[in-house]
Amino acid sequence: MTWQRALLISSVSGLLAANAVAGEAARVIQTNSAGDNVHVIDPSTNRVVGVIEGIEVPHGVAIAPNGARLYITEEPTKTLDVVDAKSLKVIKKIPLSGRPNNVAVAKDGGHVYVGIAEAPGAVDVIDTASMTKSQSIPVDGAIHNVYVTPDGKYAVAGSIPTHVISVIDTTTNKLAWSVKLSAGIRPMVFTRNPDGSTKEIVVQLSEFHGFALVDFATHKEVKRVTLPDMPGQTKVVDGVQGAPAHGLAITPDGKTLWSTSKWYGYVAAYSLPDLKLLKVIPVGLIPEWLTIPPDGKDLYVAVAGKDATVVIDNKTLRVVAEIPVGYVPKRNTSGLIETE
Repeated sequence: MTWQRALLISSVSGLLAANAVAGEAARVIQTNSAGDNVHVIDPSTNRVVGVIEGIEVPHGVAIAPNGARLYITEEPTKTLDVVDAKSLKVIKKIPLSGRPNNVAVAKDGGHVYVGIAEAPGAVDVIDTASMTKSQSIPVDGAIHNVYVTPDGKYAVAGSIPTHVISVIDTTTNKLAWSVKLSAGIRPMVFTRNPDGSTKEIVVQLSEFHGFALVDFATHKEVKRVTLPDMPGQTKVVDGVQGAPAHGLAITPDGKTLWSTSKWYGYVAAYSLPDLKLLKVIPVGLIPEWLTIPPDGKDLYVAVAGKDATVVIDNKTLRVVAEIPVGYVPKRNTSGLIETE
């Protein structure tokens, strides 16, 4: 054995030991929009290993970078619910400025950004040390979704009624720029430049069966891709809520973009950066949100019409599991959380 290989094995063993001491494990967190609970899935077994109770109409969910907490928006109470990752118990409900939708966490874990769906709209900023709302950032329109870019430099919020994407500098928590598109702003993901900075916003739009690309440097829409229709299949319009496509994910290696089709009950894989259609995979009635755990192995699809999370292998592009969850699963996320 060479010294280089011995050093590599030692380093990897040290990392695994550190994770074991920390008691972290990968988990998929699946909210159920028509229920009062949230399911926790172990992606190594594709089984439900925990349930978070007592959150009525959970909407968005995010995981703290250190894995110690989960943040879940609760619509009726207009709160951000803080959940202890080990016990899966709600430890605090933080009052917000209005009814919340989606949520994102700063890369350093210091702030949580909450999209406020009530007019006039805002992005509430939660200080995670004090677990209080520190400010509300005014934006153009009620906010449907909010994200933090992969490099952590910006929080990006989208409004359905005003068609505006608002980009917030996470250093100052002030609006940096905005762009107005032709329709309501739905889910978003981000492609990256070689240096890790944000290259494009990939965004789904109201009443559009596909997605658009916005150049992050020029703040302009540069391309649209229409998802394929399914010959001989009647498209589903009931329950679509003005969003024919409502779920996006990019694999950790940046090579594959996934999109849902609520009209036809499938997910579609596209290669990046050329956006060549690779495969269309049926998953069931009304597929919604998508998430990919850190190892990049599988895609998890919230299928609202069958009360299940469907699992697809990112290499074989085949369905490998179907996990029963709660009523009308929609938003989900994944990452490492503390388990002991």
